[in-house]
Amino acid sequence: MNVQERFRDPKLARLLLERIASGVERLGRQINLMEVCGTHTMSISRGGIRQILPPEVRLTSGPGCPVCVTAQRDIDLIIEVVSYPEVILTSFGDMIHVPGTRTNLQEAKAAGYAVHVVYSPLDALKLAKENPDKLVVFYSVGFETTAPMAAATLEMAAAQGVENFKIYSVHKMVPPALEVLVQAENVRIDGFILPGHVSSVLGGEAYRPVAEKYGVPAVITGFEPLDILMGVELLIEQLVSGRSQVENAYSRAVNWEGNTVAKELLAEYFQTVDSEWRGIGIIPNSGLELAPQYASFNAKNTAVVAKAAEKLSNVRSEIKGCRCGDVLTGVILPPECPLFGRACIPRKPVGPCMVSSEGSCAAYYKYERHHFAV
Repeated sequence: MNVQERFRDPKLARLLLERIASGVERLGRQINLMEVCGTHTMSISRGGIRQILPPEVRLTSGPGCPVCVTAQRDIDLIIEVVSYPEVILTSFGDMIHVPGTRTNLQEAKAAGYAVHVVYSPLDALKLAKENPDKLVVFYSVGFETTAPMAAATLEMAAAQGVENFKIYSVHKMVPPALEVLVQAENVRIDGFILPGHVSSVLGGEAYRPVAEKYGVPAVITGFEPLDILMGVELLIEQLVSGRSQVENAYSRAVNWEGNTVAKELLAEYFQTVDSEWRGIGIIPNSGLELAPQYASFNAKNTAVVAKAAEKLSNVRSEIKGCRCGDVLTGVILPPECPLFGRACIPRKPVGPCMVSSEGSCAAYYKYERHHFAV
């Protein structure tokens, strides 16, 4: 049996399911668990995890997709920035297809504007070197997982004096969002399935306030079916015993302290700021902006972005009918959105939750829509 097969062993899955069922019976109520990672969402849908759990266990998808939680205003602004001839915009692939209020980056590219899909911010830095007469903007999206790479690239740009390389950061931090979610009145969360990738950078210590201050159990898990089932089983075990703590069920990739090198990069090149999240609003100290000493590399300090922002100042950024924000906060499941599977499908998405490879609506549509009357 290879390593991957070990985490998909049907016998172990049945054993975990029996333990979960026993715990659910002892609790005697509905249990609302939220995963806060888009990769977990995809794995849960792909593996049919929702269908094999007891009906009392409700899995909802939280704001674990960085593309999805990006504010509509930031999306519209970056699309407007592309229209300026001195700009070359670079971005990861998912952002290219995310709908703005009026258009998207893919359509802007088709119209002849300089939009480049990159696989790393290093690709953007290379473009900046090759086009010294252009303003090369890297649209830096992601959680704590991708931000260290942006920081490392910024370090290189500063050392090499590549002054036309700019970063437009919409990076978000996961722990502050969890604190907001547990205090929300419109959704009840009994436990968190914590993100594996983010946790490999942050470590388990970062989530301790959520468990200790708010009394909500939390478990870090991997992405294989047994990882997820083990996470569910540990959460229910905590609920049964009346405990609330952070447990690490992904020790093969995550430790308590996290990645100290990556965290040092974040501390050097970024500062925490208030940030707007789709579906949630402004969360204090939940965003990562370039540190003051690197302000010359901040795209938001350029004349181009200032002009684009002024042009959009009286424009209301909103996609009518899209309930992506409610999906991201666990208020509804994707099929409960009236657009899901009808007006909103992967080849013609209305909102970002149907676009991203980590989006909840995309996961449900691809793997679970036959379970719902759509």
